Amino acid sequence: MKIVLAPDKFKGTLTAPEVAEALAEGILEVLPEAKLVLVPVADGGEGTVSAALGAGFSPRRAAVSGPTGEPLTAEFALDVSAAGGRRRAVVEMAAASGLDVLPGGVKHARNATSLGTGQLIRAAFDAGAREIVLGVGGSACTDGGAGMLQGLGARFTDDAGNELPLGGAALARIAEADLGGLDARLDTATLILAADVDNPLLGDRGAAAVFGPQKGATPSDVAELDAALARFADVLGAALGPRAAAAKDAPGAGAAGGVGYAALALGAQRRRGIDVVVEFTGLREKLKGASLVVTGEGSLDAQSLSGKAPVGVAAEARAAGVPVVAVCGRSQLDGAARASAGFAAVHALTDLEADVDVCLRDARRLVRETGRLVAQGLRDSGTQGIGKGFTIVDTESRKESVR
Repeated sequence: MKIVLAPDKFKGTLTAPEVAEALAEGILEVLPEAKLVLVPVADGGEGTVSAALGAGFSPRRAAVSGPTGEPLTAEFALDVSAAGGRRRAVVEMAAASGLDVLPGGVKHARNATSLGTGQLIRAAFDAGAREIVLGVGGSACTDGGAGMLQGLGARFTDDAGNELPLGGAALARIAEADLGGLDARLDTATLILAADVDNPLLGDRGAAAVFGPQKGATPSDVAELDAALARFADVLGAALGPRAAAAKDAPGAGAAGGVGYAALALGAQRRRGIDVVVEFTGLREKLKGASLVVTGEGSLDAQSLSGKAPVGVAAEARAAGVPVVAVCGRSQLDGAARASAGFAAVHALTDLEADVDVCLRDARRLVRETGRLVAQGLRDSGTQGIGKGFTIVDTESRKESVR
């Protein structure tokens, strides 16, 4: 019996590889003969590098500037098996410019920079990559990607010719964009923006208005940053031409505080994060001959339905004719939503342990126990028993029952 384990992370508790390993431990306790294929996944944000490493990419590290200028070491993933000099690298913005690497967790909405992301891309070029997958979730900055471009060799100056300080607020004073120093390898490289959000750069749905408050921006900061980004887009559009001028209104331009805009201005292709991950992990091929897929993430909720990893995995499994169980920390999806997403069964850790603090503290044990329950259902009743002890979705009547 072949079982594919393709979970995303349980944010703040377990990485995707740790979730997959815990599930595997539980399943093998009951079905020691099972063939398990571990394929940790991500949606293009945090955890995308881990998914690439799980798919056989090689880890690489680089010294970069963090979101407030402090030095740090960030990891990226490199496909060393690629032939013909077109190596692919997976770069995770959160590793260099993310909320999780802010010193002391203190947010700096106006001054945080994406400089380290550009430096990380340059390090991937130095390692031989000519195709860069840029995952942009979890960013700390709202600088329109100006810092990323500076990390790749651009210079931005004010009316007096002085180089601007880093951060989004300073872009209000931008007068000129000198792109002569941009890394020449950008001209022949392929840049893929792994971003699910479709927000433009500016306005009520833009980077500052929608995502700025998550990064510590007050209402006055949001207005200031939006105006600064508008000024930046005018200057960069004049320097790069029509493609950059149009990029500010393109879906995904507002991703990661506007890093999506800078990437699109450079000619990046925007793709759903899970689609990119499915491709480089080889998930479709690994689904062949499987009896079951187990996926999941920390919270199954309305956002999960908008391109998050478990729903993407379920879609691939459904296309391959393989039933899917979802495992999560908590579930806020009703029966109709679960059925629409393609889950034959959903199990939350909170069903096993009502105390959320215990779930967070002891997530690995509870995930392992979930793996045991899945295996018991398979052992006792085959794929018809995968819902034993789980919330089952009747896809015809859309009614729930508990077995």
